[in-house]
Amino acid sequence: MQLKIALTNAIASLTKNQVPSPRINAELLLMFTLNCDRAYLYAHPERELTAAESSRYDAALAERARGVPAQYITGHQEFWGMDLIVSPAVLIPRPETEHVIETVLELQTADRRPQTSARIPLSAVRGPRSEVALRIADVGTGSGCIALALAKELPHAEIHAIDVSRAALEVAGANAARHELAGRIQFHEMNLLEGFPPSSFDFIVSNPPYVGESEADQVQLEVRKFEPRSAVFSGPTGLETIARLIPQARTALRASGWLVMEISGTVADRVAALLDGWNNVRLVPDLQSIPRVAVAQKL
Repeated sequence: MQLKIALTNAIASLTKNQVPSPRINAELLLMFTLNCDRAYLYAHPERELTAAESSRYDAALAERARGVPAQYITGHQEFWGMDLIVSPAVLIPRPETEHVIETVLELQTADRRPQTSARIPLSAVRGPRSEVALRIADVGTGSGCIALALAKELPHAEIHAIDVSRAALEVAGANAARHELAGRIQFHEMNLLEGFPPSSFDFIVSNPPYVGESEADQVQLEVRKFEPRSAVFSGPTGLETIARLIPQARTALRASGWLVMEISGTVADRVAALLDGWNNVRLVPDLQSIPRVAVAQKL
């Protein structure tokens, strides 16, 4: 079958099965099957797929049609300019989580500039920067996306990536090795921060589960069915993990250290209330003006 016909048929099939963005998905899975880029697809419309390629493409399309995220089919997802390995053992990294990285970089820059300087906006400048040594904990590291991005941007930081899931830590470790950052990140299998002594870190960052079981019907079906439930849902209200993390972070942070957490708009006010008694508490909005990151400083 010719490439252009295979692609046309795939788009029709995914549309029939109500897969979002059917053309993008059809192209992505064909690029994955052929190990090529999008330009190749449209530069070689008459190219004949081999029987093996057609079989692999059909299998990938069938998985996508039943709801399996494309990232789990291809095994890859881009985050902060890095190609990361992903599997059903970890949450798929999302663009919104990059706001966590941006926030840490802004806070680190602010801590290093004279107090009379103007405030720097929440925007990230890609590429390594020189920093003094500081200790950062990424709690619930999953794929390692946050830890790797911070290691990339803060080359002198000591990064600790923490997860209760050994399978997730294996994925994170593989990503660190692929990006030559394994020597910069220490991995710990533990529940939140329970194994660390007081005053261990300058920054504690996290993308914790923050969706309540009562909100399950509002979550995309493919997220509910295929992404690790423990990384999405946190008890009846969605605050259970955050409520445990905040006091542990307060103990584990050094004086004037920062807690930076990804949240959702539905829990933002309640998270702010849990941060009562912290200094410089604020909620950082995403590009849709939805509260996306909670920031607080230890007194």
